[in-house]
Amino acid sequence: MIRIITLVLILTYCSSEHLRAQESVGPDTISVHSGELTLTGLLWRPAGPGPFPALLFSHGNYATQNKSGTIDSLLGPITATSLLARVFAKNGYMFFALFRKGVGLSRGQGESSMDLLNRALKEETLDERNTLQVHLLETEQLEEMRTGLKFLRTRRDVDTNRLAAIGHSFGGSLALLLAEEYPTLKAVVDFGGGARSWDRSPQLRARLTRAVTHIAVPVLFIHAKNDYSTGPADSLGAVMRRLKRPHSVIIYPPFGNNTDVGHNFIFLGIEIWEPDVLRFLNRNLRR
Repeated sequence: MIRIITLVLILTYCSSEHLRAQESVGPDTISVHSGELTLTGLLWRPAGPGPFPALLFSHGNYATQNKSGTIDSLLGPITATSLLARVFAKNGYMFFALFRKGVGLSRGQGESSMDLLNRALKEETLDERNTLQVHLLETEQLEEMRTGLKFLRTRRDVDTNRLAAIGHSFGGSLALLLAEEYPTLKAVVDFGGGARSWDRSPQLRARLTRAVTHIAVPVLFIHAKNDYSTGPADSLGAVMRRLKRPHSVIIYPPFGNNTDVGHNFIFLGIEIWEPDVLRFLNRNLRR
């Protein structure tokens, strides 16, 4: 029943106006070097010469073999990314999704972070898995997102003074660490960052709390109420509020009938969050 409901949601959205012809160009397939890896991403841009404000998208974790019937297995990283990209490109934003190693178009470039974490949990302990997760966030996975940001800054059709990061799940956590390091970013949109691990990983809670104490750019935290946890937005938003840092927290009503659907609200509930996210981005990137 869950699979049937999920497929109905996906097919309903894919038949909507968002996936019909838009005034946008792409996707172009882009390959960039990150250390010894060659990572591949997809780039969409609005029609016209630019320069355009640009969004760097940081996807969530994907295992080589996702559990059958989950949103991750039904959509896949490339289709999921395409759902988002058209929305932003038609609204005047360059959208670049760089697939990190082991995922999507970069699948042949080493093991994905999810495969590494799943193996650590199976062979070691939860504590060691949590330590590895923070290590990956701070090192190789963050370096790959730095590569994506550097690529955008080389393009003449990108307004390098108007760059923002958008992330989902593990990628939402990465977007926060990127903003901690790059104060020239204009905004961050974090969809469900850290939701799956928040309640079981004090290491992740401590690292993301430290990150937001250093972030000066506006952050929008988004969850559906039935996400795995809304703790990241509640706690990190409270830290930023105490420090008087610009931020917004939006917890939408439950979406779908389980936490997997709720966590993937970013892909399945676009028509719900789109006005709020575009308002946030327009306010911070079009001044």
